[in-house]
Amino acid sequence: MQKVQPIWTKSFISLFCTNLSVFVVFYGLTATLPLYATGLLNKTDQEAGLLMSIFLLSAIIVRPFTGKILDLAGKRRMLRISLVLYLLCTILYFFIDAFSWLLILRFLHGIGFSIVTTACGAIAADLVPAARRGTGLGYFTMSTNLGVVLGPLIALSLIQAYSFDLLFIILSALMVTGALFSLMVPAHKQQNGNKTKRKLSFSDLFEKKAVPVGILACLTGLSYASILSYLSIYAQGKNLLGMTSAFFLVFAAVMLLARPFTGRLFDLKGPQYVLYPGLILFIAGLIILAYTNSAPTFLIAGGFIGLGYGSLVPSMQTLAIQSTIIERSGYATATFYTFFDGGIALGSYIFGIIAAANGYQSIYLISSALVCCVFILLMILKPNKQGGKAADAIKEKEVESF
Repeated sequence: MQKVQPIWTKSFISLFCTNLSVFVVFYGLTATLPLYATGLLNKTDQEAGLLMSIFLLSAIIVRPFTGKILDLAGKRRMLRISLVLYLLCTILYFFIDAFSWLLILRFLHGIGFSIVTTACGAIAADLVPAARRGTGLGYFTMSTNLGVVLGPLIALSLIQAYSFDLLFIILSALMVTGALFSLMVPAHKQQNGNKTKRKLSFSDLFEKKAVPVGILACLTGLSYASILSYLSIYAQGKNLLGMTSAFFLVFAAVMLLARPFTGRLFDLKGPQYVLYPGLILFIAGLIILAYTNSAPTFLIAGGFIGLGYGSLVPSMQTLAIQSTIIERSGYATATFYTFFDGGIALGSYIFGIIAAANGYQSIYLISSALVCCVFILLMILKPNKQGGKAADAIKEKEVESF
């Protein structure tokens, strides 16, 4: 009887904690920097919006190159270098109070975020057993989901009870902890590449085999932008602004509860058993949200969207990584996030124009139509069914797999 390799190793837990700290800082600053800009720096809402836009812009510009960077310099080395950059940027928020310098800082912070998240995703794919990659990456993405909850919760609580200065100190200390955890992540053996190759090609920026999944991720990110960027404004118009925190709490809770089961289902049965139900739930949640007029339906929409969207993203990332050889996992991860981030950035801009002309309800109906397009494209692509030996290996020794 072959022993199944465990997922929750010391290295995996360390990387989980590092990724968690990165996303707590990211979501904490996303929730509070607009308030910092409008309240303390006396900037307009549009100017405050630039703080998110320029962050995503730098991340999108750098993301295609991160696969090649990881390949040349090594995943663990670039993880540590990018963590240092991300940490230094987090510390500098304490010292900068000029808006122009803050924009420059956000641009640099986006570069660090782009590299560190790609490195974390690629290393996580290396650490988990190949037969259980869907389950392992599903568990790993829980660190991002925890960041969705803990980031705004910690950040908003600190600025309401204390000050932005204390917020920046706490976030910096958290990043120091995350950087220290990364020291326990082992080096991954690198394959010797073609050292004589000098011209930059498409394969140096993207993993061609991951592009079809990237297109699905782009459309998914485009739809998710309606939630990420405009939910609070939409809720305010519905007199539900006080329920926004509860929406995201429900959203994250169902993701965390479902993630172990959806990841295991991906490995045992195949991606179609996770992706199709996830898309249906995501569509249903967006439609419910578009027509909500009460707190219960608002929270129900959050549950449906959290369960649907939360199943889609890690499954798509796993598909992107599984589309190529393990030595190209960094490229596949970078390709996935380039398309996904691009979708969010594009959606944040386009939906703002649509909402101004037709109201915020329309953006959620359009988002549901976009997810329907993802459903149709997925049926055309027909992702390969996982399982077989992988499923047999998991069933063989269930107790030892944790």
